[in-house]
Amino acid sequence: MNAASDTTHTPGPFNLEHFFELSADLFCIAGFDGYFRKINSAVCNVLGYTRDELLASPIYTFIHPDDRERTAQYRKELVNGVPLLNFENRYIGKNGQVIWLSWTSMPSASEAVVYAIAKNITHKKKLDEDRNALLDDLTKNNASLKQLNYTTSHDLRSPVNNLLSVFTLMDNVQIQDPEAIKLFTVLRSATGQLQKILSNYIDVLGNKDVLMVKMETLSMQDAFDRVTASIQTLIQTSRTRFAVDFSGAPEVVFNKSYLDSIFLNLITNSIKYAKPDSNPEITIHTNKKAGFIELVFCDKGQGFDLDKVRDKVFGFQKTFHQHADSKGIGLYLVYNHMINLGGSISLDSAPNEGACFTLLFKA
Repeated sequence: MNAASDTTHTPGPFNLEHFFELSADLFCIAGFDGYFRKINSAVCNVLGYTRDELLASPIYTFIHPDDRERTAQYRKELVNGVPLLNFENRYIGKNGQVIWLSWTSMPSASEAVVYAIAKNITHKKKLDEDRNALLDDLTKNNASLKQLNYTTSHDLRSPVNNLLSVFTLMDNVQIQDPEAIKLFTVLRSATGQLQKILSNYIDVLGNKDVLMVKMETLSMQDAFDRVTASIQTLIQTSRTRFAVDFSGAPEVVFNKSYLDSIFLNLITNSIKYAKPDSNPEITIHTNKKAGFIELVFCDKGQGFDLDKVRDKVFGFQKTFHQHADSKGIGLYLVYNHMINLGGSISLDSAPNEGACFTLLFKA
């Protein structure tokens, strides 16, 4: 047998002091008396004090005043032999900066010391603080918008109901002109549809949580028919042409008011932003994809320059074309209806080549 193959490798002695000093984490040994006994360079680097300054004063003097009492309570448990895991508190650096540390501490009763490792989590805390502030602002803004929508929907019901009362009275009036009868019928139908839409909005807004928004199996064709009936005059006067095929996915599980709003805003946008020299042309079809129902809505209108508007097209009050009725609300509503109920929407477009929206509903 080869003598070399019988030789085992014995590692040499490790320099544990070198390991202690090189660590990027804060390594500490603290006595039960509340003083640091030994620290590595990371403690000095993070807190900004010299080693002599940190060893000369009680540890609590470096702790944020608001965290001293809480830290002292946990320190008592350490002295009594209870390990401390993932404990977070604040220290004050020499320059006055607040520093968040996350501690793992193990007591040794026989030596009357605590072995501790800390991570500097100040950056993480700042991110959490910024995120919570943003969530708070979004929550307040959402509550304000919800209240505004509720108030608007509720208050508009009175004049709409008044119009319906007028139509009821006019039923008793003899109208001979066929054109007047036709116009009367269209106005009454549109007003009745508006009343239903407002009532549905109030029902939706009355829910405290989006998870409580009523979901049901809906016919795509029925939603399209409801919306086009409510804007029949606009469709006729603009000479809008439709090519519709819902055979690929006739139904979707969604909220009725949201689905109607999606069709309404996409159709009226296509009519509003048609090319000046041509009549609006809209194609709509559906498909089934793995886990999703796909609704593809395309027009041949003015389109978008995606290099300029890609990150803004679904923003609140963002407008990209000149029109007296442009408010920048329609696509914002469509986007939020989809996102709030677990779907998505994307846009493919080019200037003067129309726009094609792909909406994915959870199957």
